[in-house]
Amino acid sequence: MRYLVAILALPVTISLVVPWLLLRGTGAHAAFGGWGIVALLSMLAGAVLAARCIALFMRKGRGTLAPWDPPVKLVVEGPYRYVRNPMIAGVLLVLLGEALLFRSLLLGGWAVLFFGINTAYFLLVEEPGLVRRFGDAYRAYRARTPLWLPRRPKA
Repeated sequence: MRYLVAILALPVTISLVVPWLLLRGTGAHAAFGGWGIVALLSMLAGAVLAARCIALFMRKGRGTLAPWDPPVKLVVEGPYRYVRNPMIAGVLLVLLGEALLFRSLLLGGWAVLFFGINTAYFLLVEEPGLVRRFGDAYRAYRARTPLWLPRRPKA
């Protein structure tokens, strides 16, 4: 139940509820076609990436994606080998896909705001907390793994 609460409270609210509230009453509708396919692929890739990260937190980290119930073990495998916060990247792909699908600057602005808030939170709150919880293991991970832009892992 704790996993479901965390998923509903965070990625579902951010990627479904907030966009619905922002678009409600605007008359916006999905624009399928060439860019619509790109949008749907972005949303699918983002959802799969976020789901993979959530599963890793549950199985390997023994915690949730929520700050109030974080993993108790450091997760550095799967997508976490390439970037320190792939879950947020996944949700961002969903938001950007939605903005493109609905041709909505409002949703694009929400995606930018979401990214900015998460970058600040991650750097100012979450990373210092990870250093306190996991110490040198997290420091070594942070030194070899980029924050947002994926790259091949260092040896």
